[in-house]
Amino acid sequence: MTRDVIRYGLVALFLFTGATHFTSMKHDFAAMIPPPFTGQLWVIYLTGVLEIAGAIGLAIPRVRWQAAICLMLLLLALFPANAYAAVNAIQFRGSPPIDIWLRGLVQLMLLAALWWSTVARKPG
Repeated sequence: MTRDVIRYGLVALFLFTGATHFTSMKHDFAAMIPPPFTGQLWVIYLTGVLEIAGAIGLAIPRVRWQAAICLMLLLLALFPANAYAAVNAIQFRGSPPIDIWLRGLVQLMLLAALWWSTVARKPG
C-alpha cells in the first residue's frame, strides 16, 4: 500500500512537471540547458513529453517497471542542466537558482522513490 501511494505521488509529480514544459516556464527551462543546446525549446518539449509518458507508464501495471527505469534515466540525463543552472546562477521564474547540493538531494530522493516504489517491488 505505501509503495502504491509513493508511486501515485510520483505519477502526479511527473504529470505536473511534464505539463509545465508547455507553459511560459518553458523559456526558463530552456535557459537551464547547457551549451550547445541552451535555449532550444525542442529539448524542453521532448523532456516534457517523456515526463508525461513516464508518469502514465507508472500507472499501468504492465509497463510500470520500464517506465520507472526510463524516468530514472531521464532524471540522470537532466541533472547536468540542474548543475549548469546552479553553477551559472540561471534564474527560474525570477528567483535565484537552487543550490547544487539541494538539487542533487532532490534528484536522489526521486531516484530512490522510483526505485523503492516500482523497480524493487516484486512483480505481481
